[in-house]
Amino acid sequence: MIRRRIKGLLILCIAGLMVLTARLIQIQLVQTETFSKHNVNLLEESVKQRTQELVIDNGRGNFLDRNGDMLTHKKVSVLVLFPFLKNMTWDSEAVSSISGISESNLISALDQAKKPFAYGEPQPLELTSLQMDKINKLEIPGVFAIEKKFERTEIPAEQLLGLTGENTEVLKKRYPDKDLSEKTLIGVSGLEESFDEFLLPEGNSKLVYHVDGDGAPLFGINVKYVDPANPFYPVNVRTTIDRSLQQKSEELVDKHGIKKGGLVLLDIESNSVLASVSRPAINQKDPYSGSGITNRMLKQEIMGSIFKTVVAAAAIDQNLDYPTRLFNCSQKINGEPELKYNYGMLSFTESFARSCNRTFGELAKELQKVDKEMLTDYAEKLSLTGTVGWQGEVYHTNNFKQLVDEDKGRVFLTEEAKKDPNFAAMSGIGQHEVRATPLAVANMMATIARGGKKEMVRTASKIEYKNGTTMVTFEKQELSGDTISPYSAMKLQKLLREVVVNPNGTGKWFQDLPYEVAGKSGTAETGKYENDKQLHNKWFAGYFPYQNPKYALVAVNLDVIDTEGGVNVLFADMVKMLYENDNGLQND
Repeated sequence: MIRRRIKGLLILCIAGLMVLTARLIQIQLVQTETFSKHNVNLLEESVKQRTQELVIDNGRGNFLDRNGDMLTHKKVSVLVLFPFLKNMTWDSEAVSSISGISESNLISALDQAKKPFAYGEPQPLELTSLQMDKINKLEIPGVFAIEKKFERTEIPAEQLLGLTGENTEVLKKRYPDKDLSEKTLIGVSGLEESFDEFLLPEGNSKLVYHVDGDGAPLFGINVKYVDPANPFYPVNVRTTIDRSLQQKSEELVDKHGIKKGGLVLLDIESNSVLASVSRPAINQKDPYSGSGITNRMLKQEIMGSIFKTVVAAAAIDQNLDYPTRLFNCSQKINGEPELKYNYGMLSFTESFARSCNRTFGELAKELQKVDKEMLTDYAEKLSLTGTVGWQGEVYHTNNFKQLVDEDKGRVFLTEEAKKDPNFAAMSGIGQHEVRATPLAVANMMATIARGGKKEMVRTASKIEYKNGTTMVTFEKQELSGDTISPYSAMKLQKLLREVVVNPNGTGKWFQDLPYEVAGKSGTAETGKYENDKQLHNKWFAGYFPYQNPKYALVAVNLDVIDTEGGVNVLFADMVKMLYENDNGLQND
């Protein structure tokens, strides 16, 4: 009986030892990098217990503006102190004298430190190059003057550039064949997502020292600099954004109270985005909450009378714009009396300048009789219905897209709607199901300004290796599909200019600007209400200077009541700002 009990106890002990051995094998050999359901990297965690480190650069590639300035981050020359200094005698007086930081503040900061830090974080004291040289020549262990990468507190064009974050599931799904740390930052929106594969880090640049269980130096006070040491990576993406113009554009959007909407500014010659502002802004405390993460300049919106430009292009080609023809602009598109905008009998040109709904509803129905696809075809010719962002072959990617968040536009939702004259009339004035993104509208204006040449819009011009050499260039590319003729483009140019120079034109507010403007206004009913008041989308889209086009600009204020605006004054102030900038008249 006793022998049987001893035998059973022995079996239990052996079984327990086997379970413990299996557990040790699992921890030490099998799941060293993905332990438990939380996928804990035991190797990394064990190293963390024995070391303290200061990350100088997270290793992810950077976005630069068109002049080479960093957009999302900045490099700051800072004073770095290591905690072991508090347990040794060091020349704090000399460091204080060079840096301008009081000795007592240096000692106080060290007393509170449990890990290496840049003095003054999160708003670190910035050192001059001379101060850096003097501090480093002191050769004090644990005291360094280095250049450290910091994220900007205010990021320009934040929705266009996008966000990064940690997401193990997405990381593994996106890069199943890459050996990446689960802490790797990946792009989750905007250009960060589009260019993510190029921007992935090879590792952090950091200062490291080893500690014992009490946090004291384990192998003396030697601090090591760890760096992937690759002269080519990480790469930098040179965007087409002009940081100065972007900042001024954001200030103007906020000045004029645009809470939902914004603007997009294109350089016509290179067909690239110089500035893009979207509101509401991203909530910095919780970036993924609310609608701030959405880039409204890439989302389809009801554009109202802006679409009359498309109808005008089709009418010109169908010879429906003859000068002697008059339209009854005392009537609405349904034939009822027009009480608010009773303009009487107007010509085609005058109708466009004053944005008469009756004229363009009538023309849309006539065009539909000729061909039910007419409005859709001309919207496509003017780049409103497809995506307009740059796409093409980049290395192994056949269809690389710079703007993964971009919506397509549309004119009709169903084949039946294309045949309905009433729907055609509503579509002719940019209502019903007509939608386009502000970016596409800006590209339409640039297309007209160029005489009908339709091009992709670039937000990045190239990808550069770490050493500054070029990895990929995003050359100018034409958009596929039919285009309007140079003759039609010329007539549209005159119509768009008439909107401004006509004493009764909807763009008469822009007559006295330093650059001559051509453009089109739009006020669209959204079908939404606030306190029983109809909400509208208010637009102005145009280009300038008229004789030698340089910029295409769209300003839009979304979901506002009829008496609210902000778009005209915003557009006007942007024109003034750009003129002053071009002529060196602004004070920096």
